Formats: sequence, C-alpha cells, structure tokens
Amino acid sequence: MSTQGIGGSYAPKTRKGTTVDEVVEQMADAIVAGRLRPGERLDEIGLAARFTVSRTPIREALAQLATMGLVDRRPNRGAVVADLSAEHIANLIEAMAELEAVCARFAAERMSVAERQAMEANHLRAAGYVRSAQSEAYALHDTQFHASIHQAARNAPLQEMADMARSRLTPFRTELFAHPSRLARSFEEHESIVTAMLQADGARAESLMRAHILNSGSATLPYPSRP
Repeated sequence: MSTQGIGGSYAPKTRKGTTVDEVVEQMADAIVAGRLRPGERLDEIGLAARFTVSRTPIREALAQLATMGLVDRRPNRGAVVADLSAEHIANLIEAMAELEAVCARFAAERMSVAERQAMEANHLRAAGYVRSAQSEAYALHDTQFHASIHQAARNAPLQEMADMARSRLTPFRTELFAHPSRLARSFEEHESIVTAMLQADGARAESLMRAHILNSGSATLPYPSRP
C-alpha cells in the first residue's frame, strides 16, 4: 500500500486494541513535531492500516483533531494537516487568556462556599507535587484547576468556549511542566489566583488569570518550526 499522503516517515506505535484517544494523541504529537506536515493529506484507509484499526476510529480521531484545530477538512480533498504557524498559536493563546480571565472573574463572584473550600484544599495538595517535582501529577492538577474555574463561572457557553480553547492548545503544552522552575512558577501564580478567588475579588482574579495564561503561553512557544 502506498504511503503517499499519510506521512511516508510517520510510523505510529500500535498495539491490539488501540483506542481513538491513543490515535488522537499520537497524531497530535506527530503534527506538532512536524512528522506530519501542513497540507499533507490524511487518508483514512492508509491511517487505518498504519494503526491496525478500522476506519471508524480513524474517522472519529480526525474529527477530534479537526476540533482541536490540528486538521482541516476540505471539499474534494478530505482531511489534511492544518497550517500551524507561530502566529496562529500565539493567537490561540491570546484568545484562551481572555476566555480564562472572564471565567476567573465570574467564578470568583459566583463560587459556592464548598467550591472555594475544595479549590483551597486541592491547591494545598498540589504544593506536594511541586516539592517532589511530580510534573505529571501537577499537570493533571493544573487541568482540573482550570476546569473547575470554567465550571464555577456558571456560564455554559463561556465554559464550552474556554474548554475548547484549552483543548486546542493541549498538544503544544505536553512539556510545559517538565522543568521544575516552571512547575514552581505555575504554583505561585495559582496561589495568587486562589487567594483572589477565596476573597471573591473578581477583578483581581481576572487580571491574574490573564497574566498566568500569557506566561504559560510564553513557555509553550516557540514550538518546532515547519520547513
């Protein structure tokens, strides 16, 4: 079978029972790393053969990758790798910063007592991850921290947009907490945000969250260039 249009040098890790999420993760990593190039056609049959799965999970994976902004679906061409310039990623980060900032303001003003207590407890628990440099545990905490703020904003359309913006940047953030200094800095920024949340200071929470996301964005870029 020809490999033309599905990345001639792209060799995904496969095993029996490969799931849609695993296909999405591996293809997202390949796109971000440049192993699958902008404009490259993603043939369902060829990808199914490479991942040793049926076309159904490939179709579902491509739909998720399109939602994440990593794949474009074009008339008469099917799915192709999206053109991800540094400017495009910077624009995504800027958009996410504004969405997260508004979520933080609303959440600070609308959170229940129980939600504030849970946020404080989770933040204190995360201090242990920082001290012991548990980057994976902290990354999971970070995801849950932001998701809890999106939910506490009590605005379903805003939550959906913030969740979407964060998911579109996930592939570019996989190494964000690999360095202990970024781990500590993120925790310190969370500390300020949590304090504003506990004090129901919406304006301060908004400002701090915007700065936090932009700081994280500067650590995310630059990403691998596209020759």
